[in-house]
Amino acid sequence: MLDPRWNTFLTVCETMNYTRAAERLCLTQPAVTHHIQYLEQHYGCRLFTYQGKMLRLTAQGQRLRELTLPMAYNSRKTDEAMAAKAPMSLRVGASKTIGEYVAAPNVERFLRAHPEAEFSLLVDNTQALLAALEAGRLDFVLIEGFFDSRKYESRTWRREEFFGVCAAGHRLAGRAVALDELAGERLILREEGSGTRAIFEDAMHRKNRTLAGFPGVVTISDFAAIKSLVADGLGVSFLYAPVVRRELERGSLARFDIEDMPMSGSFSFVCLRDNLFAASWADWML
Repeated sequence: MLDPRWNTFLTVCETMNYTRAAERLCLTQPAVTHHIQYLEQHYGCRLFTYQGKMLRLTAQGQRLRELTLPMAYNSRKTDEAMAAKAPMSLRVGASKTIGEYVAAPNVERFLRAHPEAEFSLLVDNTQALLAALEAGRLDFVLIEGFFDSRKYESRTWRREEFFGVCAAGHRLAGRAVALDELAGERLILREEGSGTRAIFEDAMHRKNRTLAGFPGVVTISDFAAIKSLVADGLGVSFLYAPVVRRELERGSLARFDIEDMPMSGSFSFVCLRDNLFAASWADWML
């Protein structure tokens, strides 16, 4: 069982507000303050500080959070595992490319193997999923794009091609073009925080370019809407191969590449460090 003072600390980390933490924990605010003061006295350092009216973690507070998050998760999962007649519970997060176009066979295999299991799949962008993982709301996530691998246990799940797409009759269709030739096009991209957008922006940064060099950047979170707009000739986009496989086969979209700017991305399996249950999810790596 997790020390209740650590649980209080993690709740304050999540809410960054003593009053809201007290409400969530069904404690008085003085009790929450006492728990934090005890930990600060025990470790001999400040865990939180105020910048104006905003509560912030100190460097030592951040370190304690990184150490206690896995313990809180393992404690909760152990309680679930030891509960009499409790069904298996699995909460998975997937970034949109994976959740909408890749993960279905893995979900089906899990549900067939564990018909009594409680299962949920949250599809969101990479940043939101990592926040949910750290808050203990997910067991693991399958994500695209970049993350701080020092903070998590991770491994490569698979790699996929990443390239430009345009309308079938577009001047770029089927070509490898110079980056300068792309500069006059409207870009239709996913939102900031998505792995899909991060892959393209990282490739641009390697060429010392930014999105500011394009005449228009449209941000849309829905893949179907992006593909429809691109097919209608209203702009170009950059997406993973699984997202546009059917449209390429039907001929409603066409692929193009940027010369000397290869792009591909890894899909990663990510969970909290020191996770005692990670080995039981090995079949998700198949």
